[in-house]
Amino acid sequence: MQRVLACAGAAALADGRVFFSETFGEGWESRWAVGSWGSAKLGRWGAGAGRWFRDEAADRGLQTSEDANHFLIATSFETFSNEGRDLVIQYQVKYEQDVMIGGGYLKIGPKLEDLTTFGKETPYNIMFGPDQWGDNRKTQLIFNYKGTPVAKTSDLSYRQGNDFGVSHLYRMVLKPDNTVRVEIDEATIYEGSIKEDWDVLKKWIPDLDDRKPKDWVDISEIEDPEDNKPDDWVEEKRIVDESASKPDGWDEEDDGEWIAPMKDNPAYKGEWSAKKITNPAYRGDWTFRMIANPKYVDDDMVYSYPNFGFLGFDVYQEKGGTIFDNIIVCDDVAEADEFAKRWRALNKVEKARRKEEDDARTAGSAHPEKHDGGLGARGRAEL
Repeated sequence: MQRVLACAGAAALADGRVFFSETFGEGWESRWAVGSWGSAKLGRWGAGAGRWFRDEAADRGLQTSEDANHFLIATSFETFSNEGRDLVIQYQVKYEQDVMIGGGYLKIGPKLEDLTTFGKETPYNIMFGPDQWGDNRKTQLIFNYKGTPVAKTSDLSYRQGNDFGVSHLYRMVLKPDNTVRVEIDEATIYEGSIKEDWDVLKKWIPDLDDRKPKDWVDISEIEDPEDNKPDDWVEEKRIVDESASKPDGWDEEDDGEWIAPMKDNPAYKGEWSAKKITNPAYRGDWTFRMIANPKYVDDDMVYSYPNFGFLGFDVYQEKGGTIFDNIIVCDDVAEADEFAKRWRALNKVEKARRKEEDDARTAGSAHPEKHDGGLGARGRAEL
């Protein structure tokens, strides 16, 4: 078995070349270094197994420990190139709570001489993993091509969901034929070509000499010309209070001309506007037409990187507590499959515990008189 690096705490694996692995066992702090981002305050990293686990020590992973913070941490390994070989990147992510805004992705790139310099501007080769910005949720997979990070032209699906406390397994397999496969929880969510689904080669470019036709209509809705304001429609919001009278003793020489006060008009219906209808002349948003790029050059090595030497997490999280664990970078899915056994065993326990908790919550809602305040049998026995 060939190995470039297997960090302390890694399990014995199948045949294949493992470039990096980490299970966050004893001594993990010595293998990782917190990065920097100018003078910005960074969130603290810790280690934890989360609310549910199979074995607390074995299931402990790297954990963000604060809310509303940016987190930076990286580790290094002996450099390698993926030219002519598969590249498999796999790791676990467990959201203990909804991050709301923030990522759970990793970055992997060229060797860093000083890990403490790792930060947002550090060049990387690949960024991979879940990302969320409010309701905008996706799995990121960004390839750096000739100095430019390029995202997929359409988003990869997001599987993190709302099952907080349950780990998910992310795997990317990059192949020498310039294809890539993405799996979440051992199910394929994407398989295709980088050259086709990432705009790395810019085979087509917008024709900047193109001009929008003068008769192009990009207004999707118009007022219905047949919709007329009703005759009895009242738009006067305030009217003179006819019931008011000049106060006794009002002296127009001293007090000025008396003017009746205004009051809300009970017949007021608001400002009238015609209802909207679909514009029959609408042609859609105008964009430049695409033309063949005269500078296009094919490249059958878009998958290849000459230097991998660091792996890090550079994430902001509105809600912390996220746990990263069981990271492996290798050239054989059989190696990753061995690591996946760890996730499978843990995931089974997490799902069972979550179901127990959900069932208990449902039963408590149905029979509130039997609710024990969350103490459980042990808690009641101790009272």
